[in-house]
Amino acid sequence: QVQLVESGGGLVQPGGSLRLSCAASGSIFEINAMGWYRQAPGKERESVAIITSGGSTNYADSVKGRFTISRDNAKNTVYLQMSSLKPEDTAVYYCNAEIRTSRAIFRTMHYWGKGTLVTVSS
Repeated sequence: QVQLVESGGGLVQPGGSLRLSCAASGSIFEINAMGWYRQAPGKERESVAIITSGGSTNYADSVKGRFTISRDNAKNTVYLQMSSLKPEDTAVYYCNAEIRTSRAIFRTMHYWGKGTLVTVSS
């Protein structure tokens, strides 16, 4: 079994910052891409930022220049540093990881965390 646990969400004023963390644990042989997604009320889930095992990153246009994704491979953890937050960033933020669970199993699967709520409001 694999678990992804997010932390770091909360209430922040516009213009403020938050740092989200997501730790993967369980039966993990290797982790490929890790990423953050978000879902605002009444909207579909969207990709926010993705980072490969080699450190290449990709961001949604709406967060470029404000959010930074990073990872600590030794800790199986991915981070999302969010700055200059706007009310439209309010959403539940989900962590996703593409994981190979065993040396004997060559396919990978995507796992999701349960999400952490970020509310940007004055």
